[in-house]
Amino acid sequence: MQEVEHAPDILKKVAGALQQSDFFQSLKPEVLQQLVDKSKLIRFEENDVVVQAGEPSKSFFVVVAGEVAIHKGAADSGTELCRLGGSEIIGEMGVLLEEKRTASVVATKPSLLMAMDSSTFDRMFEKVPGFGKAIARALSKRLSEASQHMSLPLYDKEVTAVSKEARALLPMDFMQRHRTIPLEIQGNHIKVGLVDAPESSTINALKHQLPGMEVQQLRITAAFFNAFMGQTSGAENRLPKPAINNNAATKKSNPELDKLLKRMVAEGASDLHLSAGHKPRWRVDGDILVIEDTHELGPEEVWGLFKPIMDDRNIEEFLDINDTDFAYAIEGLARFRCNLFRDRLGVGAVLRQIPSTILTMEQLGLPDAVRNLCAHPKGLILVTGPTGSGKSTTLAGMMDYINKTRKAHVLTLEDPVEFVHKSQQCLFNQREVGPHTQSFSRALKAALREDPDIVLVGEMRDLETVHLALETANTGHMVFGTLHTATAVSSIDRIIDMFPADQQNQVRSVLGESLKGVISQTLLKKKGGGRVAALEILQVNNAISNLIRDGKNFQIPNIMSTTRSLGNQMLNFELARLVAENKVTYEEALSKAIDKADLAKRCGKSL
Repeated sequence: MQEVEHAPDILKKVAGALQQSDFFQSLKPEVLQQLVDKSKLIRFEENDVVVQAGEPSKSFFVVVAGEVAIHKGAADSGTELCRLGGSEIIGEMGVLLEEKRTASVVATKPSLLMAMDSSTFDRMFEKVPGFGKAIARALSKRLSEASQHMSLPLYDKEVTAVSKEARALLPMDFMQRHRTIPLEIQGNHIKVGLVDAPESSTINALKHQLPGMEVQQLRITAAFFNAFMGQTSGAENRLPKPAINNNAATKKSNPELDKLLKRMVAEGASDLHLSAGHKPRWRVDGDILVIEDTHELGPEEVWGLFKPIMDDRNIEEFLDINDTDFAYAIEGLARFRCNLFRDRLGVGAVLRQIPSTILTMEQLGLPDAVRNLCAHPKGLILVTGPTGSGKSTTLAGMMDYINKTRKAHVLTLEDPVEFVHKSQQCLFNQREVGPHTQSFSRALKAALREDPDIVLVGEMRDLETVHLALETANTGHMVFGTLHTATAVSSIDRIIDMFPADQQNQVRSVLGESLKGVISQTLLKKKGGGRVAALEILQVNNAISNLIRDGKNFQIPNIMSTTRSLGNQMLNFELARLVAENKVTYEEALSKAIDKADLAKRCGKSL
């Protein structure tokens, strides 16, 4: 523990933390400056005790940077209740009520805290206009949140009633960070227990971890949570750790990077952006947000984070061409798709979170039409949408369904391997471009000699890969592929347009015969946090096959609109339904619509 001087760069961090705090964000800048001037800045190292339970409450703290853990009882033996990060307040109730500390606080990493003693606190109340009102407003907000939490139904069953299927959907780190437990699951509805009044960040994080699922909040006691965590941790320690035999989950690791990734999962971020010259940022509910309690990264700092976790092939590739793709896994938490690159400021990276648990089609809320597509014995099925639209999650759910219902050999070709499938009814072989094969096209050529029933092609990114995928689908195999297209018709057009003009008639004939369906999806911001998928589904019948062969793709939407009973659905139908069910705003739906005039009409609006 060491007191820190009020240097300009430190004061900038302090001001940022106060402006984000519920207690102080409504105060004027000059009042915040008075607050800082009268306070101490203290740096704590990892495992330093900030306060000890039972001590007099002489001051309260604001976490400027870093993280602290709240312990029930003594710091060295009490049960950890939760962790608090940047802008959080510690010990204010003890100061206000003039009571002894009811909990201990320990720094979990090097942290900077602002400390205000009780006498300074009292003087601020007396002399600074608006200070008392700001504190009262923040306390009222907390009481309101607590009241809302108490109004939630209490989960009154025993710990043993917690469903194993539900429990597997959230990582342990996430449950500990938010003091939440997935309790029971039925279809795509899940009951989640919360010890504390739910903050919007907690709800958003839950909805990111459980995409497409309807979350019902219940109240659980701290005793229930502690009993569950003790039971679960004990069971995990008694079980042998499964060997993860894939190149992404090597024994290589970097504790500093792992901490950031664990925090990313706990906060419900989908992507982490590390760029030289900038603070780290992450994407939450589609928005890129700065991680305020971090520092700007140096030109080679990202390289230093990633080099320890990369294999020789990726290191050589990066040094040769200045970018590389690979996967990284933290056992029991999640897998991450990584892209390392160099730009004008230095080395940067983007990591996409891939949950360790595969959600079923039922849990994702996918319609029966998607299940019907999985039953085809041969042909081509496309899952399309822009980057970050959830294609991988939908495909993983479909593969999981096939794995449980068919007896087949499934071969996946990915770059990199994302969701890991354990063979159940099916035999799964998952190959990654780079470590296992030179390219998608080379792997597809080899696939015909590997006796697959089903082939998943991670990306149909070039003419040769598309040609081989069509050939594979046309020779008695089921092929799943992805494209970055927005609608079913544009997906068909994209495939045909990839071929030279003199081959397109033949491609139309082959595609009309082999294409069985297209799922085009987009993600929308959900009211109240989280995101929800809107799907356009094309199930190819004889009429649609004839239109593809005859080059009349523009007529396909008319057939889709009139054959909804067969499972076809247009994107605008889904967008209008989500608006009508009050799941998304009209403005959000309009931003995702291709035919905006049609959506406006369906929603009774005018452009």
